[in-house]
Amino acid sequence: MELSLKSGTREDLARIIGFLEKAGLGTAGIDEEMAEQFLIAENDGEIKASLGIMLFGDFGLLRSLALSEGLGGQKLFKLFEQMLHLANKKGLKAVYLATNKRAAIPFFEMAGFSMIVKSELPEAFFRSAHVMEILNVENSVFMKFQF
Repeated sequence: MELSLKSGTREDLARIIGFLEKAGLGTAGIDEEMAEQFLIAENDGEIKASLGIMLFGDFGLLRSLALSEGLGGQKLFKLFEQMLHLANKKGLKAVYLATNKRAAIPFFEMAGFSMIVKSELPEAFFRSAHVMEILNVENSVFMKFQF
């Protein structure tokens, strides 16, 4: 399967939301502006993977990682690598993520993330409804990638 990776556009909004809903992920807060903060992997115009980033000043929070069945490994790593490259170009100091899937932690560590305690999150995160929702997810852990 040949995938092409591209930044989302406002025109991609409905497709991104549909893909995330199909994956069972929340879409609150994803609007036309947020659509431009997504990377999507496509095959013949069909989204096969997505990864978004919420911006909080000098910091970013990854969200909405969704993969079609059979994707992973090198393709997933490429998606993360490209998102971190874009975050660095935007001048972010650090990128964070949250997961409640313990099996995914070694992958994130290979990508350069390290586990942190919630009190180490930037103060601006605590003013986000999305982050507050994550904080209530059982077994969620936060990880940080420092530039």
